[in-house]
Amino acid sequence: MIDLHTHTIFSDGGLIPSELVCRAETLGYRAIAITDHVDISNADFVVSGIVKFCREFDSGSIKAIPGAELTHVPPGQYAQLTKLCRDLGAKVVVAHGETIVEPVADGTNRAAINAGVDIIAHPGLLNDRDAALAAAKGVALEISGRGGHCFANGHVVAMSRKHGSPLVFNTDTHQPRDLMRRQDATEVAFGAGMTQDEVEAMFEFSAGLVERLG
Repeated sequence: MIDLHTHTIFSDGGLIPSELVCRAETLGYRAIAITDHVDISNADFVVSGIVKFCREFDSGSIKAIPGAELTHVPPGQYAQLTKLCRDLGAKVVVAHGETIVEPVADGTNRAAINAGVDIIAHPGLLNDRDAALAAAKGVALEISGRGGHCFANGHVVAMSRKHGSPLVFNTDTHQPRDLMRRQDATEVAFGAGMTQDEVEAMFEFSAGLVERLG
C-alpha cells in the first residue's frame, strides 16, 4: 500500500508523525506521504517540521515522504505556494480539490494543475477541460478513501477514462481508523466502478511516482 495524502497534528490529524508512520507500517504500507494542510500563513513551519521528521526517520520497511496539501488557497496563490512548498523540501504537493462536500473556490482544480502540483485530492465534479489538462501535465487525480470526499469517485474514474488522467488512491487519513490496507483500497476502487486492470494501473502509478520522488 502506498498513500500519498495523510495528516498529523501539524494540521487537523490526530497523531504525531512517528505514530502515524508506525501504524501504517503495521498495516503493510510501503510508503506514506505526510501532507498536512497549509496556506500562506503556516507553510514555512509546517513543511519544515514534516521535512525534519522524514529526514530523521529510519525504518527498513516503510518510506516516509515529506509533503503538503494546499488547502482552501485562493486560486491566484497556487503557483506561489506550490513553489514555496517545494523550496522548503516537500516532495509531494497535493491540492485540496473542488470536493462536493466543502466550499472550495471555483477554479481551484485548474489553478493547481497549472501550478504543477502532483495530485488533485478529491477533485469533485471536475470538468472535461480540467481532466484533459491534468492528463496533459501528468497531474494525478485522487480516488479518495475518505467519507464525503469519496462521493465523487465514480465521476473522477469516468473523467480519467475519457481523458487519460492518471489516478492514485489515497486515504486522506486524519485518525488511525482512516488508514487502509490495500484490499480495503481495492474495494473502494471497485465501488467507484474501476476494473481490476484499472486498479492495478492506479497502484503502479503511485509506485512509480514514489520512485521518481527519490
